[in-house]
Amino acid sequence: MVPGPSCGATGWGTCTVRRRPGLDSRPVLTWRFKSNTEELRGINQMEPVEEAVLATERYGSQETWKYHRLRDGTMKRERQSEGSFSRGSSITGVFKSVFLPQGFPESVSEDYVQYQIWDTVQAFSSSLSGTLATQASLKGVGVGNQEATVAAATITWLLRDGTGMLGRILFAWLKGSKLDSEAKKWRLFADILNDIAMFIEILAPYYPPFFTLIVCIAGVFKSIVGVAGGATRAALTVHQARRNNMADISAKDGSQETLVNLAGLLVSLVLIPLVTDNPGLTFVLFFLFTTLHLFANYKAVRSVVMETLNEARLSIVLHQYLTDGRVLSPLEANQREPVFLELWKEVPIKLGVSLKEVVQSPQDLQMALKNNHKPFLIGIQQGCVCVCLASDASVDEEIEAACQAMCLSTVLTASPPPQEALKQLSASKSQDPWILVSDSYKFMEKMFQPFLKDLKETRWHTDRTLLDWNEWRVDWRKKMS
Repeated sequence: MVPGPSCGATGWGTCTVRRRPGLDSRPVLTWRFKSNTEELRGINQMEPVEEAVLATERYGSQETWKYHRLRDGTMKRERQSEGSFSRGSSITGVFKSVFLPQGFPESVSEDYVQYQIWDTVQAFSSSLSGTLATQASLKGVGVGNQEATVAAATITWLLRDGTGMLGRILFAWLKGSKLDSEAKKWRLFADILNDIAMFIEILAPYYPPFFTLIVCIAGVFKSIVGVAGGATRAALTVHQARRNNMADISAKDGSQETLVNLAGLLVSLVLIPLVTDNPGLTFVLFFLFTTLHLFANYKAVRSVVMETLNEARLSIVLHQYLTDGRVLSPLEANQREPVFLELWKEVPIKLGVSLKEVVQSPQDLQMALKNNHKPFLIGIQQGCVCVCLASDASVDEEIEAACQAMCLSTVLTASPPPQEALKQLSASKSQDPWILVSDSYKFMEKMFQPFLKDLKETRWHTDRTLLDWNEWRVDWRKKMS
């Protein structure tokens, strides 16, 4: 070998560069350590070890990996990400896989994170409030009281559970069909009712003669909460699932809730000794937890942005369009959507009613068909706008029928209506109601198709709706033939 220049000394030894004689003048780098000598041979120090990238892959939206072909014919896999891979990022990855749906965030809706944060806060505060209510219930049935009997406590518990079961069945029968179309309202209602039920349970021990009655009422309230809360959570899960992964989202939501309840349990172990025999502190803490619970629930339902039209969102979008010709985006409409249940409407709308609620005579049917070439009939009866739907009506025609009913309701409610486009229609209000209905068909003939086109362009889902249609369907054309 031909000696070369020394490349210097280090803390571990010295190195020299030697060059082979002849045609093969590739350099040989020799390190001289204190105990041994190691020759590191390379083709050229400036050439990379890898020759080419064969493939790349990524897991969801997380780190990317590259596959390189090495000079010796083997393949190497290496992480390609910003910054170095740390232990912290590994822990974060495990946390995501345990508590978040697979494919997060692409597999869920954009409002998922914000909703889950507020849902976690409300679940934690509700867990603490529930601890206070449970302690009061146990005290009321005689836990810690030597004079109380096991039989009396058992009967009280059975009566509470029995009335709760009946309440669950009755509520599901009366309001089950409303829970899809107004999921936000019933979700918030369920949480408010849950707080009322827990407050009643805390009060129950202070009224011993009425204890059983009070806990039975609380049991009915909680059973309603179970139906409304569970059903609306399922409706929100359908909204959040962007890859038809409802089961995965529901399972991970259960894991998140279990973790929160575990944290609430640990905090409750500290609270119980403090509030025992201290009713003042109990009520103060319950008030604080309830305030946090209601605020978090309000923020949670407010954060949900649903792209499917229900009656409230369609009404908001329609009236804005009639005002200035602009269709609101799903985000804008959801921000304006009311989240509290309405107890009364001046001119309510009934969708999918029986024919007898629209017309009462053959003459009424003839008037209902005037200027009407649509698969739905609209009538104004007893201060209510009623819509009768044909069996062959499409989803677009269902939206049109609902829009026409909303226009009529607005005209009948306001005098004059705030929308300039409805003022001409309002001129028919003083005449026969059937004339107003007939004019509304002509009004919708001009307005609806541009409105529907703008709806679709603004990313509203028009292939299905959450409008609260009843199941009546009528084929009046055959009956008129």
